[in-house]
Amino acid sequence: MTRKLFGTDGVRGTANTYPMTAEMALGLGAAVGRYFRNEHNGVHRVVIGKDTRLSGYMFENALTAGLTSTGMNVLLLGPVPTPAVGLLTPSMRADLGIMISASHNPAADNGIKFFGPDGFKLSDEVEAEIEAMVAAGVHPAQPQNIGRAKRIDDGRSRYQERVKSTLPSGLRLDGIKVVIDCANGAAYRAAPEVLWELGADVVAIGTEPNGLNINQECGSTKPQRAADAVLRHSADVGICLDGDADRIILIDEKGQVADGDQLMGLMASRWGAEGRLAGGALVATVMSNLGLERHMESQGLRLERTKVGDRYVVERMRQGGFNLGGEQSGHIVMTDYATTGDGLMAGLQFLAEMVRSNRTASELTDCFTPVPQLLKNVRFEAGQTPLEAAGVKAAIEQAEGQLQGKGRLLIRKSGTEPLIRVMAECEDDGLLTQVVDGIVAEIQAATVPA
Repeated sequence: MTRKLFGTDGVRGTANTYPMTAEMALGLGAAVGRYFRNEHNGVHRVVIGKDTRLSGYMFENALTAGLTSTGMNVLLLGPVPTPAVGLLTPSMRADLGIMISASHNPAADNGIKFFGPDGFKLSDEVEAEIEAMVAAGVHPAQPQNIGRAKRIDDGRSRYQERVKSTLPSGLRLDGIKVVIDCANGAAYRAAPEVLWELGADVVAIGTEPNGLNINQECGSTKPQRAADAVLRHSADVGICLDGDADRIILIDEKGQVADGDQLMGLMASRWGAEGRLAGGALVATVMSNLGLERHMESQGLRLERTKVGDRYVVERMRQGGFNLGGEQSGHIVMTDYATTGDGLMAGLQFLAEMVRSNRTASELTDCFTPVPQLLKNVRFEAGQTPLEAAGVKAAIEQAEGQLQGKGRLLIRKSGTEPLIRVMAECEDDGLLTQVVDGIVAEIQAATVPA
């Protein structure tokens, strides 16, 4: 069963433009409500969280209308991180959880992510079934069976206590100055409060959401503001979250940026030494650096790769019984503690290692030497298929031949934006630039209107 509505992380797009319209959210709410009413008996309940986007109000109301029309009782959490929805769905015995967020995308975008009763994101197969129900239309419940909606005021505090519980009870962050960039997003209150409660000296930025400034020149995709703050305040470390706080990028005390690969390499090494790394493997995507793979091998550990998307990382982790995985972009998944990526939780693990080892952030984030990697994005318009162009295919074939035995090449469509991502790794910088720029030029030529 094919999917057209769902991407790699739910449904996403520009607000008030298909598929992210109020009408579609209403239909999605009705379809997913009917699906889970069909699958599960007893009290029917759904929890809904959102980030700080202005359009979140519209989608929250539309989803609530669709869900209650099919007999689901809706519990509204308000602004909370995505991992809070994954946590509270099973905790509150809900049939499903919904997060309204476009993650790291600009404020004009929004998205809808679904979690099953176990707190994990839905599979491709379930999403395809729900998409078919949207297309077919859903019969509403009888009037006496319409659901109710209720605000849950302490969802954020429940999440915060869970995050703190992932550290040893006696561990404190006294003496560590932390810059926390919340991207004007869902963790704008939770993250600074957790760090302060654990004893850190907190410098909080990106904590003034106005509905339109989420991820705007801040957060995990724009870490320079946090890096400047680390240097200005002589902080020990900077933590950058994205709009829904399921990603983390680290800044060391020198203002240098470290991505998810370095944090995963550090955690895998530590957990492996402690005998805590289930299966002796880390699960990451095809985007993770070749240097990480070599580092894992040097530790007697394995790197298992999946296609891009934290949901696919989690699926492989569950299949193989692994407990640590993530993405270079900063999704860090620790299934001992959470069902999805959690930037704040991962940040606490890094801070705990600073305390335990008495080492600086720059020492800890220099876990391995990355193989030079170059990534460029090319935007395309709806209806265009540049990867099918003869010139693009020829450029890719030529690049693969040039990199044979010297590096690797990855070309893929983004699952969340109309972009084609061109990535290559090679220790020959000149060759690296040549192959990426050559492919990008052909893709750009193929996207120019005739």
